[in-house]
Parts: sequence; structure tokens; C-alpha cells
Amino acid sequence: MGNEMKSFWILLLASGSAAADDAAWLRCRAVADASSRLACYDAVTPAANTAKPGQGDPRPGTSAGQPQQPAEQFGLETRSRGPAPDEIASRSPGRFDGWGPRSVIKLANGQSWQVSDGSTGVYRLDSPKVKVTRGMLGAFFLEIEGINRSPKVRRLE
Repeated sequence: MGNEMKSFWILLLASGSAAADDAAWLRCRAVADASSRLACYDAVTPAANTAKPGQGDPRPGTSAGQPQQPAEQFGLETRSRGPAPDEIASRSPGRFDGWGPRSVIKLANGQSWQVSDGSTGVYRLDSPKVKVTRGMLGAFFLEIEGINRSPKVRRLE
């Protein structure tokens, strides 16, 4: 019976604080002046006070105030880092004869990408422009100028 009473009191106290929050929200809702109403909501909402000046939006997933990741790290990032570019552009220097499963494609910017989807393509191109784009669920695709196929790739270096 002791644990049931503790649970009862905890629930009673929690519901009382929720009712107080509801009253504060209703009080803010009744404020006519827009800037005063916003200040009232900011005072009621604890998450609004977590951002430091100049940091921007405190919600996760927003990019305000976060530095952009350099293009050299494109494809090597981890989930804990900030926003990354959606694509990079370069060239595949020299003769490009296509790709096969697990082929490594070196780019003029020094990056190496390995074909990861088991696809093949045979083409004869000289230093084609390439673009690596970010796909769904962390995938990357290599777009090659003049070819309408894009193998799935992963960054090696």
C-alpha cells in the first residue's frame, strides 16, 4: 500500500504542475501585443531559454549557427557532426573506362570512392566531370558527365 500512495502523490503533483503550465499558456494566449505575447510564451517554455545568443534555433536538426562541414570531409562524416554538403563536384582525371563491383574511382580533389552496389558500366571517357551526391539513408551516388547511370559508392579516403 505504501508504493501505491507514493505513486498517487507523484501523479497528483505532476498533474498540478501541468495544470499550472496550462494556465500560463492561456494567460499568454490572451496577451494582445505580439512581442509581449512572444515574451510570455518564451518565459513559460523552458526549451526557449536553452539557446545561447548567436546560436540560432535550439531545436535538433536545424542548421542556424552551426558551421558548415568542409568539402574535404564529404562522405567521411559521422552522425554526430554538423550539417554536410549535399554534393561535391570534381573530375576523374585521365582515361575513365567505367566501373565494376568494388572498383575504386579516384577524383582530382584527392578523394577515393569505391563502388558498393555491384553494378558495372563500360565507357570510354577522358577526364569526365563527376559529382557525388547524397542519397537516402546515408547512401552516396556517383554521377558521371555523359552517363545516365549512377553507381552507389562509399568514401575510402
